[in-house]
Amino acid sequence: MNCPCCSGKSYEDCCKPYHVREKYAPTAEALMCSRFSAFAIPNGEYLMETTLPAKRKFHNKEDLQEWGEINQWIKLEIVRTPRLNQVEFMAFYIDEEGKPQIHHEFSTFQKVNEKWYYVSGEFL
Repeated sequence: MNCPCCSGKSYEDCCKPYHVREKYAPTAEALMCSRFSAFAIPNGEYLMETTLPAKRKFHNKEDLQEWGEINQWIKLEIVRTPRLNQVEFMAFYIDEEGKPQIHHEFSTFQKVNEKWYYVSGEFL
């Protein structure tokens, strides 16, 4: 299966090693891609685990899982990575009503003990 993050690689050679905890995403951008794939798979547990622990209280594993399930994830486009800990992206998906949507976000990440975490995002 092709990786949902649109890297052109197979899922097994791209995001799956992060999802099954064989290794950690080496950059914020790689983490962003693996999180997109986690919505597409869906894998709410991975989405919670890769959220900064101090920010997890603002998220819910079941809601993240459901958002992945009710939408059809089409494509991820990385717009820019202006700093090592920032990624602007567009996630294209079909919502539960069959309407095409674009989730355009500027995300901030933080590296703690050699592991990247999602901190927050600003919708654009």
